[in-house]
Amino acid sequence: MSTSITALEDERRELLRQVMQLGDFRPGSISTIQGRCGKPACRCHQPGQPPHGPHFRLTRKVRGKTVSETFSSPAARRKAQREVDQFHRFQQLCGALIAINEKICRWRPVEEEDSSPAQQEKKRSRPSSKRSAGR
Repeated sequence: MSTSITALEDERRELLRQVMQLGDFRPGSISTIQGRCGKPACRCHQPGQPPHGPHFRLTRKVRGKTVSETFSSPAARRKAQREVDQFHRFQQLCGALIAINEKICRWRPVEEEDSSPAQQEKKRSRPSSKRSAGR
Protein backbone atom coordinates (compact mmCIF):
# COMPACT_ATOMS: atom_id res chain seq x y z
CA MET A 1 0.00 0.00 0.00
CA SER A 2 2.78 2.47 0.83
CA THR A 3 4.16 2.22 -2.72
CA SER A 4 0.72 3.17 -4.08
CA ILE A 5 0.57 6.16 -1.74
CA THR A 6 4.11 7.11 -2.71
CA ALA A 7 3.19 7.01 -6.40
CA LEU A 8 0.07 9.08 -5.75
CA GLU A 9 2.08 11.61 -3.73
CA ASP A 10 4.59 11.84 -6.61
CA GLU A 11 1.73 12.47 -9.01
CA ARG A 12 0.37 15.16 -6.69
CA ARG A 13 3.78 16.85 -6.55
CA GLU A 14 3.93 16.84 -10.35
CA LEU A 15 0.48 18.46 -10.60
CA LEU A 16 1.49 21.13 -8.10
CA ARG A 17 4.66 21.76 -10.10
CA GLN A 18 2.54 22.27 -13.22
CA VAL A 19 0.27 24.70 -11.38
CA MET A 20 3.30 26.70 -10.28
CA GLN A 21 4.51 26.96 -13.89
CA LEU A 22 1.27 28.44 -15.21
CA GLY A 23 1.55 31.93 -16.58
CA ASP A 24 -0.95 34.74 -16.22
CA PHE A 25 -4.54 33.56 -16.31
CA ARG A 26 -8.03 34.91 -15.93
CA PRO A 27 -11.52 33.46 -16.17
CA GLY A 28 -13.97 34.15 -18.93
CA SER A 29 -14.62 33.34 -22.53
CA ILE A 30 -13.93 35.20 -25.73
CA SER A 31 -16.78 35.48 -28.18
CA THR A 32 -17.69 37.52 -31.23
CA ILE A 33 -20.64 39.81 -31.74
CA GLN A 34 -22.07 41.41 -34.84
CA GLY A 35 -24.78 43.99 -34.97
CA ARG A 36 -26.37 46.97 -36.56
CA CYS A 37 -25.61 50.43 -35.23
CA GLY A 38 -28.12 53.10 -34.29
CA LYS A 39 -27.57 55.27 -37.35
CA PRO A 40 -30.46 54.72 -39.80
CA ALA A 41 -28.43 56.00 -42.77
CA CYS A 42 -25.51 53.60 -42.14
CA ARG A 43 -24.73 50.89 -44.67
CA CYS A 44 -25.52 48.19 -42.10
CA HIS A 45 -29.24 49.11 -42.40
CA GLN A 46 -29.27 48.75 -46.20
CA PRO A 47 -30.80 45.56 -47.61
CA GLY A 48 -28.23 42.88 -48.32
CA GLN A 49 -25.47 44.60 -46.34
CA PRO A 50 -23.73 42.78 -43.49
CA PRO A 51 -23.85 44.11 -39.92
CA HIS A 52 -20.83 45.62 -38.20
CA GLY A 53 -18.30 43.20 -36.79
CA PRO A 54 -17.21 40.75 -35.82
CA HIS A 55 -16.12 42.38 -32.58
CA PHE A 56 -14.35 40.22 -30.01
CA ARG A 57 -15.25 40.46 -26.32
CA LEU A 58 -14.08 38.84 -23.13
CA THR A 59 -17.08 37.96 -20.98
CA ARG A 60 -16.83 36.92 -17.34
CA LYS A 61 -18.67 37.10 -14.02
CA VAL A 62 -17.65 39.67 -11.41
CA ARG A 63 -19.52 39.52 -8.10
CA GLY A 64 -22.42 37.72 -9.79
CA LYS A 65 -22.75 40.14 -12.69
CA THR A 66 -21.72 39.55 -16.28
CA VAL A 67 -18.99 41.92 -17.44
CA SER A 68 -17.82 42.30 -21.03
CA GLU A 69 -14.55 43.79 -22.19
CA THR A 70 -13.73 44.75 -25.75
CA PHE A 71 -10.19 44.64 -27.08
CA SER A 72 -8.24 47.62 -28.31
CA SER A 73 -6.26 45.59 -30.84
CA PRO A 74 -5.82 42.08 -32.23
CA ALA A 75 -2.72 41.75 -30.03
CA ALA A 76 -4.82 42.47 -26.92
CA ARG A 77 -7.30 39.79 -28.01
CA ARG A 78 -4.52 37.22 -28.52
CA LYS A 79 -3.08 38.06 -25.08
CA ALA A 80 -6.51 37.61 -23.46
CA GLN A 81 -7.01 34.31 -25.33
CA ARG A 82 -3.71 32.99 -23.93
CA GLU A 83 -4.80 34.03 -20.42
CA VAL A 84 -8.19 32.35 -20.78
CA ASP A 85 -6.50 29.19 -22.10
CA GLN A 86 -4.19 29.19 -19.07
CA PHE A 87 -7.23 29.52 -16.79
CA HIS A 88 -8.83 26.47 -18.40
CA ARG A 89 -5.57 24.58 -17.87
CA PHE A 90 -5.62 25.70 -14.21
CA GLN A 91 -9.15 24.31 -13.84
CA GLN A 92 -8.07 20.97 -15.34
CA LEU A 93 -5.09 20.74 -13.00
CA CYS A 94 -7.27 21.59 -9.99
CA GLY A 95 -9.71 18.81 -10.92
CA ALA A 96 -6.86 16.31 -11.26
CA LEU A 97 -5.35 17.49 -7.96
CA ILE A 98 -8.66 16.96 -6.16
CA ALA A 99 -8.99 13.46 -7.63
CA ILE A 100 -5.45 12.51 -6.56
CA ASN A 101 -5.99 13.86 -3.06
CA GLU A 102 -9.20 11.85 -2.72
CA LYS A 103 -7.29 8.69 -3.68
CA ILE A 104 -4.53 9.48 -1.20
CA CYS A 105 -7.10 10.02 1.56
CA ARG A 106 -8.74 6.64 0.80
CA TRP A 107 -5.43 4.75 0.63
CA ARG A 108 -3.68 6.31 3.61
CA PRO A 109 -4.00 3.99 6.62
CA VAL A 110 -5.83 5.10 9.71
CA GLU A 111 -3.50 5.88 12.59
CA GLU A 112 -4.59 4.10 15.75
CA GLU A 113 -5.01 6.39 18.72
CA ASP A 114 -4.03 5.54 22.28
CA SER A 115 -7.30 4.67 24.02
CA SER A 116 -6.07 5.14 27.59
CA PRO A 117 -8.30 7.37 29.73
CA ALA A 118 -5.51 9.92 30.14
CA GLN A 119 -5.36 10.41 26.36
CA GLN A 120 -9.11 10.70 25.87
CA GLU A 121 -10.64 14.10 25.99
CA LYS A 122 -12.38 14.81 29.24
CA LYS A 123 -15.87 16.13 29.10
CA ARG A 124 -16.25 19.45 30.77
CA SER A 125 -19.09 19.77 33.21
CA ARG A 126 -21.54 22.46 32.33
CA PRO A 127 -23.03 24.69 34.98
CA SER A 128 -26.59 23.86 35.87
CA SER A 129 -29.26 25.99 34.34
CA LYS A 130 -31.45 25.56 37.43
CA ARG A 131 -31.27 28.15 40.16
CA SER A 132 -30.16 26.97 43.56
CA ALA A 133 -32.77 26.69 46.33
CA GLY A 134 -31.00 29.32 48.43
CA ARG A 135 -31.75 32.16 46.05
